[in-house]
Amino acid sequence: MHGVSCLITEYSCEYGSMKFYALCGFGGVLSCGITHTAVVPLDLVKCRMQVDPQKYKGIFNGFSVTLKEDGVRGLAKGWAPTFIGYSMQGLCKFGFYEVFKVLYSNMLGEENTYLWRTSLYLAASASAEFFADIALAPMEAAKVRIQTQPGYANTLRDAAPKMYKEEGLNAFYKGVAPLWMRQIPYTMMKFACFERTVEALYKFVVPKPRSECTKGEQLVVTFVAGYIAGVFCAIVSHPADSVVSVLNKEKGSTATQVLQRLGFKGVWKGLFARIIMIGTLTALQWFIYDSVKVYFRLPRPPPPEMPESLKKKLGLTD
Repeated sequence: MHGVSCLITEYSCEYGSMKFYALCGFGGVLSCGITHTAVVPLDLVKCRMQVDPQKYKGIFNGFSVTLKEDGVRGLAKGWAPTFIGYSMQGLCKFGFYEVFKVLYSNMLGEENTYLWRTSLYLAASASAEFFADIALAPMEAAKVRIQTQPGYANTLRDAAPKMYKEEGLNAFYKGVAPLWMRQIPYTMMKFACFERTVEALYKFVVPKPRSECTKGEQLVVTFVAGYIAGVFCAIVSHPADSVVSVLNKEKGSTATQVLQRLGFKGVWKGLFARIIMIGTLTALQWFIYDSVKVYFRLPRPPPPEMPESLKKKLGLTD
């Protein structure tokens, strides 16, 4: 390992150390907390369109109806549970992703880590999201109530005790299985697609290797790869998202019943709005997350390359 001395000044901590994971988690808090809170108005209209399509006919109509009835403040409904919930989710999602990536990579060994890297990204992100959703579920449940049940509650302070009184703890966690259905495929897509897109961009689009790119140029690549990953994410997870929105609104119906009632066309309602929302969201999340990594001088492993030992085996070196 040459150039160790320059690494010490270049990085603030070691890859895979506790400090590294803690700062990655902090990056996740900022990236998910800020972005999800910023799009609360759009999310609010999307949820209402899914739950009451007669009243909220489309994205623009939804905005104007909401503004007419609740004013500008009405558009920010549900911001508190969104901020708290997604900050906690971001902490677990990004923090655990890095943890599981190192864990699984060590289990596989260097050569298999390279050969099976897509599977590694998928497994690490799915594992991380499993825990992230448990952290998010209570706040997501409160958010949907505040946004879609008129007159139920206007703030988290009103909603949480009321939900607990009505249904106990179950009120907060009954949505965790549908959340897994929606978020795990979404996150697997988000991380694996992002990692492979970054790799492809450096290989085929960016004219020079990453090590020669400035931090700004690297962050542009991050943003573009994030947007591309986001579009795929939106499509993959949209049907489950429609089901989650309807489920949280209705007491006592199951996911299967909702699916049958919505039908094939019903589950794709609001997809265009969601592609724009999730594309921008994902791009911004990766951008903020990588910016935090750059700011705190965290080690960022270079794009994956075939290990020397594997090249020898495959007869690619002399």
